[in-house]
Amino acid sequence: MTKTSSDAMGTRRRLPWETIAIVAVILGCALTTVDFLWAFLRAPMVAGARLEEPALIGGTVVTTKMLFSQKIFYFHVPVAIVSFAFVIVAAVYAVLFLARRSERYDVRCRLCMQVGLIFIIATMISGDLWTRHDWGVWWVWEPRLTTYFILTLLVIAYFILRAAIDDPERRARFSAVFAIIAAIDAPISFMITRLIPSSIHPVVLRSDSGLSPDMLIPFLCGIFGMALVGFGIYRLRLRIEEQAAEVEQLKREFEQTVA
Repeated sequence: MTKTSSDAMGTRRRLPWETIAIVAVILGCALTTVDFLWAFLRAPMVAGARLEEPALIGGTVVTTKMLFSQKIFYFHVPVAIVSFAFVIVAAVYAVLFLARRSERYDVRCRLCMQVGLIFIIATMISGDLWTRHDWGVWWVWEPRLTTYFILTLLVIAYFILRAAIDDPERRARFSAVFAIIAAIDAPISFMITRLIPSSIHPVVLRSDSGLSPDMLIPFLCGIFGMALVGFGIYRLRLRIEEQAAEVEQLKREFEQTVA
């Protein structure tokens, strides 16, 4: 079998992943649209979880003031969950890289962190909008917000670290270790409101939430929709990286032939 035919077969093998990625993005966008429309047009307004005791934030007494602004959680919670997922998956690839020293795992770790950063930014923006509306301030140093802010800084620092190291091997090794460190904060940020019951941040995912179908359906559409969008973006970015590597390989082979 010639190299050309082998490359062609490789392209055919990879093509389904491109198709799957595109379908995932389209389906994810459709589910997310359903989430938005259902949440704002059909899902009932709720008073929200009552705090153990009223809290004074920015001159506003916070007790159960959620009502219409609670609907932002149909978007905020899914993007937060997906951000946690991608940071953790990135750490898995980081462990695989340290164990096998294969460049493919470093690339996948970096791409997962890139997609994770997109969802982290979306989480911060949507969370701040809710905080401003319900608490009267843009930011407050409560446990969930603080731990998630630390996660945001760690993910940003990951890319700063990569840009600061020129040697590819050292860059991949140090970045892998840092990705694992960043991932440690993800479960802490997720569980912190359960570990510290006095936290004013509402606990959205809990066993006694008792969501009605009008609330549960859009919520699940948001989670699956965001997950599919994130997966599709990741696979498309991975394909771009693979194509760039193939172009570089062809350039090197051409230069060797000419020489």
